[in-house]
Amino acid sequence: MKRSKYQRVKNLTQTRYDFPLLLTLLALMLYSMITVFSTTYLQYEEASLLPTLMHGAWFLVGLVLVYLMMQLDRKTLFRLAPLAYFFGLFLLILVLIFYDRGLAQASGARSWFSIGGLTFQPSELMKLFYIIMMGRLVDDYTRDCNRIGYDEMAVRDQVGLDWRFLLKLFAWSLPPMLLVVLQNDFGTMLVFMMILVGIIFVSGISWHIILPTFLVITLLFLILLFLVVYDRDLLLNLGFQDYQFSRIDSWLAPFENTASESYQLSQSIKAVGSGKMFGKGLGNFEVYVPVRESDMIFSSIAENFGFIGSSLLILLYFILIYCMISAAFKTNDSFYVAMVAGIVTLFAFHIIENIGMTIGLLPLTGIPLPFISQGGSALITNMMCVGLVASIRYNERQTEKDHQQNLVIRLARKLTKEANLERFRFIRTEEV
Repeated sequence: MKRSKYQRVKNLTQTRYDFPLLLTLLALMLYSMITVFSTTYLQYEEASLLPTLMHGAWFLVGLVLVYLMMQLDRKTLFRLAPLAYFFGLFLLILVLIFYDRGLAQASGARSWFSIGGLTFQPSELMKLFYIIMMGRLVDDYTRDCNRIGYDEMAVRDQVGLDWRFLLKLFAWSLPPMLLVVLQNDFGTMLVFMMILVGIIFVSGISWHIILPTFLVITLLFLILLFLVVYDRDLLLNLGFQDYQFSRIDSWLAPFENTASESYQLSQSIKAVGSGKMFGKGLGNFEVYVPVRESDMIFSSIAENFGFIGSSLLILLYFILIYCMISAAFKTNDSFYVAMVAGIVTLFAFHIIENIGMTIGLLPLTGIPLPFISQGGSALITNMMCVGLVASIRYNERQTEKDHQQNLVIRLARKLTKEANLERFRFIRTEEV
């Protein structure tokens, strides 16, 4: 007998795989392959398929990692969190010594290893390790909160617990932030800061503590902006670089120094505007934009596919983030909720900052566009993040299945035991 349509839909909704999330990922992969092919092959007369093939190879590796991440249950992730965190710190320290000199000279940042012609940026992987570690800290804090009662003494204990937890979050966040600052990678430091903000918002800390904390942070940010405009010598003494000021200057006046500092940004704005509603078509580039295949890839999308194609990409991002938030709402586990909050913040900040800097709304930071920009380190990390979110449904469904099977086994044992007992009573009655 054929299964009814209702039964097929029911089985689909009860599967261990988060199909909406995974299908959105596949759509982004397809979009990315088309865009990278356009920017690296169709753009040049003496073109090579190697960049596109390498991009596809990274996607295949990423799919394997998505599946492997889905196999990691809560217990394993919780146990591996500190090991992954300290391994990431070790890589961040190591890259300060063995960084690629050529890339450092070109970009100003000491962020890449060079291994056999391939480059690897450990700070990208550290983002994921940092998120998992923050999830563990939030879970520990949640358990501590549950042990506190609701009397007046408990309220005072809760305030003290909140402050201690906030200081603990800052203490665990400081090492990776300082190490990426030593690499001259200010953009990645901003990413870590935003992840921390996102996790604090869902951690359960009292708003009486969160609001003053963020007011102080906002004040410090305004002071930093004031110093950028009026007293750069002080910031230079604190470790800021001239190229960072050049990026801010080009952001504030993108069409003033178009032959030097503002060239990349001004060209990007022209490329985005030239695409108009429907774009010029695949591979049709009239405006040259430096590194259009990586950091500035959104300008290629806007020029080739126009407003419609750009909006389609943004829609896919909305669906991806919606699927992740839905996964967080469907679990009561603070460990998973905190990790999803960190991953959503990571993707949201990357998307907003990359698109914003491409169209001149935000300063240039070198932050890639998730799943789209060419670059193996960021792509692998993004895929692993999706696998981590997909593991929530994958493992919780298996836990429910195991629980149901255990109930059936216990029930069968109980019935067997009762049947044997009844049989024993019957035999005793016959003997009497």
